Amino acid sequence: MSKNTVTRAHLSEAVYKEVGLSRNESTQLVETVLEEVASCLSHGENVKLSSFGSFLVRQKGGRMGRNPKTGEAVPIKPRRVLVFRPSNVLKDMVDNKT
Repeated sequence: MSKNTVTRAHLSEAVYKEVGLSRNESTQLVETVLEEVASCLSHGENVKLSSFGSFLVRQKGGRMGRNPKTGEAVPIKPRRVLVFRPSNVLKDMVDNKT
């Protein structure tokens, strides 16, 4: 884990400082937002956060894989995966263009 990891506590503290809610209210707000995003994704809905990016749920089909140790063919079951697509605004911020 890197030194620059942002945690829920960091997000709550930022809300506390920027919005002016109490620490408990800030923590509850962050928890509620994250729970809602997780709930939507678990139900197969996509989540779009303007100027940030989109979280998409994609269906991957089944396929045959190979055990690298033995070389044996192994079936991989179909599954849903989570994909994040950053917005151009976020890409520019990360690339230090803005």
